[in-house]
Amino acid sequence: MAIPMDQIAYESLGVPSESPLHMPAQDFSKKPNVKHTKQGWTQLFARIITFGGALALTTYATYQMVLIVSQGTVTNMQWIMVGLFCLTFVWIALAASASFAGFILAGKRLNSTLNDISDKKTVLLMPVYNEEPSETCAALYSMGKDLIANNLAQQFEIFIISDSNDPDVWVKETAAVRQLKEALSGEINVWYRRRHNNKAKKAGNVHEFVSRWGARYDYMIVLDADSLLSANTLKVLMQEMASDDNAGIIQTLPSLYRGDTLFARLQQFAGTVYGPIVAHGITAWQGNDGNYWGHNAIIRVKAFAESAGLPTLGGVKPFKGDILSHDFVEAALMRRAGWAVRMLPALKGSWEESPPSLSDVATRDRRWAQGNIQHLAVLKAKGLRWPNRFHMLTGVMGYMASPIWFALILIGIVMAIQIHYVNIEYFSDQPSLFPQWPVFDSERMVALFLFTMGVLLLPKALGLIRAFFQNTLRKPLGVIRLILGVLVEIFFSVLYAPIFMLIHSQHIFDIFRGRDSGWNTQQRLHSGTPWLQLCKQHFWHTAIGIAMTVLLYHYSPTLLVWLSPTLIGLTLAIPLSAMSGSKSIAKVLRFLGILNIPEEVISLNIITQRDKFAAQLRDYLQDVSIESLIEKHSYQHNHFSLLCNPPKPTRGEPNTDSIIAKYKINDATHPHEALSWMTKLEKLALLSDSTLFNKLIKVPG
Repeated sequence: MAIPMDQIAYESLGVPSESPLHMPAQDFSKKPNVKHTKQGWTQLFARIITFGGALALTTYATYQMVLIVSQGTVTNMQWIMVGLFCLTFVWIALAASASFAGFILAGKRLNSTLNDISDKKTVLLMPVYNEEPSETCAALYSMGKDLIANNLAQQFEIFIISDSNDPDVWVKETAAVRQLKEALSGEINVWYRRRHNNKAKKAGNVHEFVSRWGARYDYMIVLDADSLLSANTLKVLMQEMASDDNAGIIQTLPSLYRGDTLFARLQQFAGTVYGPIVAHGITAWQGNDGNYWGHNAIIRVKAFAESAGLPTLGGVKPFKGDILSHDFVEAALMRRAGWAVRMLPALKGSWEESPPSLSDVATRDRRWAQGNIQHLAVLKAKGLRWPNRFHMLTGVMGYMASPIWFALILIGIVMAIQIHYVNIEYFSDQPSLFPQWPVFDSERMVALFLFTMGVLLLPKALGLIRAFFQNTLRKPLGVIRLILGVLVEIFFSVLYAPIFMLIHSQHIFDIFRGRDSGWNTQQRLHSGTPWLQLCKQHFWHTAIGIAMTVLLYHYSPTLLVWLSPTLIGLTLAIPLSAMSGSKSIAKVLRFLGILNIPEEVISLNIITQRDKFAAQLRDYLQDVSIESLIEKHSYQHNHFSLLCNPPKPTRGEPNTDSIIAKYKINDATHPHEALSWMTKLEKLALLSDSTLFNKLIKVPG
């Protein structure tokens, strides 16, 4: 039996002394008295290319669609179809124009080679929520070791801020943090704090950190649970921030890596080959009016505290409540206050991981969709720069485009059925010299289809061309394998696109009827999705695909051919979803060198070091559990030495979970019996209170 805990005086080793910063909630109804400096000709030229090009392409395509339907009397249904087509086309035109701008305009050069950062302090801030502790701590360990090797340890600290509320995850989390602290002991400080109240989710977690410890640091580099940045990248970010007193946020372009499923490998290949082209274009036109993606970015802490505090939204669902997609809003508020928000797409050494399967990304997208739709309530905030409003609108349309596309398909099917019957009846009952049915210019329609496909594929083509002339991509991957990878990626993208169309349409429907997304842990490690679950998830997608196929086969075989890629994707939604999480297919493609990325061909020490420490932690954590804390004093010490004192209950509102846990302990004849009776919340109360846990281990066993 372990040493009684009342014989040991535990002093929290988890957090440093507080250095508070006031972080007030911003008032959206008041415009700050701030003058923004004018930007250069590069931004103006890039904006002309991006928005002027998108306008020109959309105008041309819409005009062609009008000509297509103008062969006879244009019906109301045809005008609706033209409108829906215009709405869907403008977004692919924007992507194509931005990619072209990125292709012809060089990114901003780094200007910070000689800047001294010896007197600056940066925190690597990692918010976690029921994540796999071995993965998060391994990434921090690898970053820490890389900083030490590059003589940068004195400029950095590591701070893990936890919102974990699963007791089984929490005990492993504290055990992993202790291992991390010991591995970096004497070289880099590692701090840990778990909140007892998950108010405002991740944004609230960061807000509390800034409010309590923000003044300790000049800058913070916000990480995600799967983030990894090299020491050189961290140094450049600090130097860039130190060289520009007006910089508030500097965002990197994270590369996807470590994908071991088909879907993850498709995503990381696309991000490697096409992503930089789009990112360079966005960077060129947005200039200092940039965006923030919530992680892998450096932030000036004092500026963030003064200008990026988020209010709670009023109104009705889905807009009311805490702001979920906080990063876009924080960037807009920083820019509103006069701080520059920019991106460095050419800076390498920043990584994150992709969701492993279609099911996992759909779950993540549900929360993102609600957060982005919520931005419609933020757009009216006074003082926002128009590019920041556009970023939010783009985020909204990223999901709203799906029901619009679906509506366009349904309109086409309805018109096909209408034409079928009108061609039989020929004339309506209304007095007319000519029949009234929709007429289309088929040759022009084929031309418009090819034009649309060209615009849609332009970013991919430009990305591939760029890869041919970039040694860092061409040499490790090879020209032939690059081409094959693009073809495979396009093939699966075409099949998965209609499935996402219906998934996002369902998300939008649920959001506007007030259904909350909740806050689920993002799945990063994939162990397969049961077929029964896949059938439940994609039953309606398959049914809709089959129904539309049958209808078009009967009423319009020609339209069936045109829509065949969409219908095949929907009809095969279940097996396609299963394939997305396949590690076997991913292994075969990797063996063939298809969909590879440079990080898989050229070994990087920071990644190798991360994977090695993760494996060590996984082995160590196998024996760590709530039950093991009862038996081993070292595990007890590891856990309780990292805790902050729980909040004291207010009068009239006792901590009922703690009271009930204490009652069950008093009633038990063995510590494990008491644990078996406890709920999740009661276990959390137990693990938050060393005195209560000491009472548990004193139960005779």
